[in-house]
Amino acid sequence: MPSFDAIIIGTGQAGPSLAHRLADANQRVAIIERHRFGGTCVNTGCTPTKTLVASAYAAHLARRAGDFGVSISGDIKVDMQAVKARKEYVLGFSTRAVERGLRNHPNITVYQDHARFASATSVRVGGETLTAPKVFINVGGRAFVPDIPGLDQVPYLTNSSLLEVDTAPPHLIIVGGSYVGLEFAQVFRRFGAEISVIEAAPRLIAREDEDTSAAVADILAREGIELLLGAKGLRFEKRGPDVVARLESGGAAREVVGSHVLIAVGRRPNTDDLGLEAAGVATDAKGFIKVDDMLQTNVPGIWALGDCNGKGAFTHTAYNDGEIVAANLLDGEARRVIDRITAYNLYTDPPLGRIGATEAEVRQSGRPALKATLAMEDVSRAFERGETLGFMKVLVDAESQQILGASILGVGGDEVIHTLLTLMYAKASYRVMQRAVHIHPTVAEFLPTLLGDLKPL
Repeated sequence: MPSFDAIIIGTGQAGPSLAHRLADANQRVAIIERHRFGGTCVNTGCTPTKTLVASAYAAHLARRAGDFGVSISGDIKVDMQAVKARKEYVLGFSTRAVERGLRNHPNITVYQDHARFASATSVRVGGETLTAPKVFINVGGRAFVPDIPGLDQVPYLTNSSLLEVDTAPPHLIIVGGSYVGLEFAQVFRRFGAEISVIEAAPRLIAREDEDTSAAVADILAREGIELLLGAKGLRFEKRGPDVVARLESGGAAREVVGSHVLIAVGRRPNTDDLGLEAAGVATDAKGFIKVDDMLQTNVPGIWALGDCNGKGAFTHTAYNDGEIVAANLLDGEARRVIDRITAYNLYTDPPLGRIGATEAEVRQSGRPALKATLAMEDVSRAFERGETLGFMKVLVDAESQQILGASILGVGGDEVIHTLLTLMYAKASYRVMQRAVHIHPTVAEFLPTLLGDLKPL
């Protein structure tokens, strides 16, 4: 049985970086990948979807060329085969780079096959059993498909399979009005598809504040995307070449006839076929591996990182999991997941940058707080670019003067939000930024203005 200092199962965002840290410390590392190197982000998540977002934005901007005094003759056409080819080209660089980096390190041995635990210190892969005193599980997740009546009778897509289409669906029905569903909704609308979004909650992206949900809904509706909220009794049936969704929305029975269906209602961990029971690793009712604040499982010597531990569902949180484990094992630190500040983006156009607590959470806490908002139409850079939809909102602790949370829905919001996030990590007063002199003309230059207009929440 080949023996190593560490075994890593999966090459998502946490695995390769941790492998390199351990290998650079002269530890012998085995890393196992059953399919594509790079995990969800590189292959079916961030990299391909944001590449599609870029293509969709180009089509949208071309259609708006007249708003900028630019004349484009003829119809704007989207070549979906070229769009797909560009997506494959971009993601190919990333996945090849991950694999090449792992295979070229002298202290890393790469195995390509499915992995299953044989015990707490041994893993079967292919025809071999590998052993190590440390095992790191980094197996990611996949789309969750709910039990919807009739869904098993119709063809449907997930975030992964939708990436393989090379024609724009005539009418795409999307089940799920949160991040994955809304990004695909706008992308394929701009590619020429009719779009209907079905969401069981009374509003889109329900974990966000109501003002954010309403603004995002308005942005999508302006582009002709149909939103069916508060949906009840959803069921599907086949009608010739079409798919029919029947539901109740807004107190009325609705029938939506579409060509394709996308299921985007959440994720589930890839933990079903790992043989976790052989190692004694505990999971919760949804299959997520239970870990403590340092990402250790209930079994000494086994850690779980990334989407499979339920501590975060983003590329940046998965990568940070690897950083936490590496720092604790190699640098003598005591880093913890609890020290991480909530931060993520919704990559619609305009994007939403979100950090810290929502307004609803701050109100529920009962702590004295301050709030300021600013419409993007009052931001000169946004006005110059002709992209004035959205707003900025910041929440501040009235006593400590530290930022509690912020939302920036607008052009550049996905980048600008980091300036506030860094201030939060520094535990600095909001006055540091309020008194800073930012460069004109930018979106970020209005953050000091925003912070100068704080009022009691």
